[in-house]
Order: sequence, then structure tokens, then C-alpha cells
Amino acid sequence: MIRLAAFNWTHVVACLLVGVTAVLLSFGALVTTYEAAMAVPDWPATYGHNMFLFPLAEWLNGPWDLFLEHGHRLLGALTGLITLGLAGVVWRSSTHAAVRWLVVAAVALVLVQGGLGGARVLLDDKTVAKVHACTGPLFFAVAVAIAVLSRGRAPTASHEVATRVPVALLVAAYLQLVAGAQLRHLDASVEPATFHSLVGLHIVGAIAVTVLTVASAAVTASTEGSPSARLWSRGMLVLVGGQLFLGAGAWVANWGVPADIIPASWQLSEPLRARSVWAAAVVTGHVVLGMLILGGAVVLAIESGGFGRRAAAAAAGRRAFA
Repeated sequence: MIRLAAFNWTHVVACLLVGVTAVLLSFGALVTTYEAAMAVPDWPATYGHNMFLFPLAEWLNGPWDLFLEHGHRLLGALTGLITLGLAGVVWRSSTHAAVRWLVVAAVALVLVQGGLGGARVLLDDKTVAKVHACTGPLFFAVAVAIAVLSRGRAPTASHEVATRVPVALLVAAYLQLVAGAQLRHLDASVEPATFHSLVGLHIVGAIAVTVLTVASAAVTASTEGSPSARLWSRGMLVLVGGQLFLGAGAWVANWGVPADIIPASWQLSEPLRARSVWAAAVVTGHVVLGMLILGGAVVLAIESGGFGRRAAAAAAGRRAFA
């Protein structure tokens, strides 16, 4: 009979947190795609109801925008509860200090993120929405790091170059999400020069992430490092390749085909609406895949030994049981 005490509960709860956060951020991406952030005008209540007691039939059978926004709120609350539960498990366990500090950061981030979500609704402010869109992926990255570091297995030592390139990729992947958030929450009155600058920044970021992904795969393959790092680096190539394809599709869905790419007779009369089913899937998928790339970059950086090597090594000798 398997004893419950034999489970690494820190790792189990951290993995649950990663999964729920991924669904939460996917809902958040849909909220932005369908411009549903103000579908529920009050907060923390939902149309005067306690958020957790809002009638299920009204939620499931109501407008699509309401379903997304209220669902996003419920998932956010669930994420917060799991984060607090993880903090309790870590507090009672022998988890290494690095994991403990990451959990402290996770609790702080989930509280800040909840407050930003409420402020977004109460103030109806897109600037707050931009910050909210940047802190969400940061929380996801912290959750992934906790899940990886709490396994109790140290990464294989790698060459110095093989550790630095994945860390650079991690930074670039997050900054690219930040740049994308600015484009996703553009105000209708934005100046053309500002729009062009943001687009240019996003394109440069895409190039940087692509180059660093290829470089990570090359250095992990050419050095004596973790087989897991080599596997993750190859997986990142697939993710980034798909992201470039979705990025082009997201551009067409939002703004049509650039005039200097195809003849005028072949162009769309107007940009496709991101609210159509397939276009919304492309635009939202682009955001979600960017989040997965960030998570993969976190794992790759840890597996390559570029981040948390000492913490993971210490955790290997002190597995977290609750």
C-alpha cells in the first residue's frame, strides 16, 4: 500500500498550480481577444452577486463575453487558493530555501495580479490591463520554476555557454510577451508612429527569441549536458516555429495583409475580425503559445544548469515531503 507521506506534495501541488494557471491565462487571452474585460462591470462582485454564488445557469447560458470574464475570475480565485495551499505545504516541508522564496514571490504576485484585475474593471483602464497582462506570465514562470526545482533532482552540469544561452532565451521570451501585451491592449487613438514602433519592437523580439532558441539547441547538442536539456531545446524549436506561423496569422487576423506583400487585387477589403471563430483561435493561440514558450524556457534554463543549479542540487538531497 502506497503511503501518502511518500509523495513529494510540494511538486504535486506545484504541478497542479502550473496547469490551472495555464488555463487561467488562456481564458485571459480570450477575454482580451473578445474585448470582454468589461462584460462584468463590478468587482469583486458579479452583477451584485457574490462572485462564487453567481447563478450557474446565468453564467453557462449567458452571453459569451460574460462566460469568459466570470470564468476568468473564478479561475483566478482558484489559482490564488492553490498558491496559498502550496505555501502551506512548503511551510511544513523541508523544501530548500530557493523554492521557499519562489513560493513567497508566487503569493505576492498572485495577490498583485488579483488587485490589478480588479483595478482593470473598476477603473476601465487599458494601462492597468497592460500591466496585468505582463504580471500573469511572470507568475506562470515562477510556478513552472517551483514545479521543476521541487522535483528533488539536480540538473547535469553543463558548459558555461550552454547555461548562459538558455537564460538569455528566458529573458527574451518574457520581454517578447511584454511587447506583445502592448500591442494587444492598444488604444484606438494611438499614434501611427507609436504603433509602428511597437510592431518593430515585437518583430525584433521574435527574431531574438528565434536566434536564441536555435543557439540553445546548438549548444546543448554540442556540449556534455543534461539529456533533458537537449530534449527541451528541440521542443522549443517546434514551439517557436509554430509561434512564427501563428504570429503571421495573428497579424492578418487583426490588420490584414500588408500592401507591399501581395497585389492589391488579392488583398482583403478590410482586416479580418478577431472575433470570428478561426481568427480568434489564431490570435489567442499566438498568446497561449508564447506563454508555453516562456514556460519551456524556464525548464530549459533550469535543466541546463543556468538557473537554480545550487538550489536544485540542494533540493536533491532534501526532497520535499509534507
